[in-house]
Amino acid sequence: MAAEGENVTADSTNQGAQTATDSTKESSYTLEALQLIKDAQQQHGLRHGDFHRYRGYCSRRIKRIRKSLHFPQGNRNRVNPKKITEEVLNDARFLQLPLFCAERCWAYAMQLKSEANTEPRKRFHMMTKLKKAVVYSEELEILGNSSKCDARTKLECQAYNAWIKGSLDFEAEQWESAMEYFTKAKTIYEKLANAFSEDLQALYQQRVDEIAPNLRYCAYNIGDESALQDLQKMRIAAGEDQLSFKLDDLLSQTREKQAATQSEVTWRGRTVPVKVEAVRLFLLNMQDLKSELDSAESLDSRVSIYESILKQCIDAQQALRDALQEDAVFKAAVRGQPIEGKVSNQHYLHSYLMYIRLNTTVERNLLMVEALEQSLPENSPEEGKKITKPQDLVRLYDIIIQNLSEIPNLHGVQDTSALEAEVEASVLGYKAFRSFYIARSYASAKKWKETLALYQRALDNCKKAIAGWKQQPQTSKLKDIQSVEVLQQQISGQMASCQAYSILDSSAAGEQSFSSPVSDKRPLEERLDEYIPEKSLTSKKAVLTRFPPDFEPIPCRPLFFDLALNHIEFPSLDDKLEQKKGAAGGLTGMVKGWLWGGGKK
Repeated sequence: MAAEGENVTADSTNQGAQTATDSTKESSYTLEALQLIKDAQQQHGLRHGDFHRYRGYCSRRIKRIRKSLHFPQGNRNRVNPKKITEEVLNDARFLQLPLFCAERCWAYAMQLKSEANTEPRKRFHMMTKLKKAVVYSEELEILGNSSKCDARTKLECQAYNAWIKGSLDFEAEQWESAMEYFTKAKTIYEKLANAFSEDLQALYQQRVDEIAPNLRYCAYNIGDESALQDLQKMRIAAGEDQLSFKLDDLLSQTREKQAATQSEVTWRGRTVPVKVEAVRLFLLNMQDLKSELDSAESLDSRVSIYESILKQCIDAQQALRDALQEDAVFKAAVRGQPIEGKVSNQHYLHSYLMYIRLNTTVERNLLMVEALEQSLPENSPEEGKKITKPQDLVRLYDIIIQNLSEIPNLHGVQDTSALEAEVEASVLGYKAFRSFYIARSYASAKKWKETLALYQRALDNCKKAIAGWKQQPQTSKLKDIQSVEVLQQQISGQMASCQAYSILDSSAAGEQSFSSPVSDKRPLEERLDEYIPEKSLTSKKAVLTRFPPDFEPIPCRPLFFDLALNHIEFPSLDDKLEQKKGAAGGLTGMVKGWLWGGGKK
């Protein structure tokens, strides 16, 4: 933030110095009010609707300008407010002080307006800030009308003051007064647009386009019934920008006065009352959806309308969910518990809103698929446009299939069999498209077997989907049937080309292996089942086998151990050993005695 503040300070100081130099030469000051505030808004938060950030920037810029002009509002101990008069006006930067003071109050008021949806008392604070912004804008107009300012500055200050006053009366619902101020601001900006170059013309025309919806809304509240149609046309042409969100707010406020007529709704043979105001307003808005979509020319405008409907549907669901907090059956269904019997009217209405949300999401994604298909390589997209990959379409079809699969599980849906059959046929059709684009991604990687299998699966799903749709008595899927039939023809052609490419690739690989010899160090006896041309086989040093052969482990001669010997009990021979011992002792003694005795003699 510090670096950002330093850059802004340098820029503002340079701009102020340049303007002061120019004004000294021409003896008049110029304030490009609209260009100044638009640049500040785009760079400091309003591109994303962050009014708090923009308010902080305005405060810091006011402080920097006062410091550079030596125009303090007091000291540390005491505040001494000073007013900017014509005598004090000696620098063009003095004109920026009331301008950014008014912008700071206006940004604070818009921040409080967004917060007032949940805290209604903040609306009083918002009106106070808008009144303070009017005080600063009037001060700016008085300074701009002085003789020290040129004609452009006078017109810029008058237009800005008229716009701020119109915004105050618009929030106060003083329609006639607001219409007068807005008309004055619009007239001045149109004149300024005609007086400058194309860049500045676009800037002033943008401000005129912002004022036009407020004028038509004021006219509607005064009594002009055609103003609602004009607002719808503006919303269609706006696309996806800041003006579209403003138009959505105006349209929702307009339909609030018509919502009293939407008291009940009928879905799948059951009529239920609509008691919640937010749901009634959303259902009334849904009635105008078809006409708005038919009138929308660009794809971005149609997607923007679908986004707006989804946002309103989510808000209506939340409001109805808050009203169903006391419904025990609804609580059990939210927790995923099985329910028995007939659901309540408001619970059934919640299922209807969920059905609208899922269907709208599917239609929005189909529009995005249509946009991506235009950027496929075979459709010759515009130069510089991003090329669509098949994987991008696969992801969208996955979301579509998931949304459709949730429809039969809605609580309280009657005639489930017919609904399931319709949803099942649609799911099969979109699965065929998903398999088709998955096959294309495999084809780009030259995986021909997988590609053919996926094409065959897509073809089977196409046939099942068409058969399922034709079994329904009053089918409204004629457009889907035609698209699936076209897909069948594409798949047949792609399968034929896939087979041709696979044959060409295999023959090219065979020719390459035949013509380009490969050096393989394995001996011939180990690759007899492979044909690899090698020049060494025809030479005198052909490697036919390994010599000397590699050592191989062989079993050694077995060793036998007498394990039974340790478990055998032999008979005792002690008695026999004693008898032999005695007989041998007597005979020996007799011989010894004879020998030894004869010797003595």
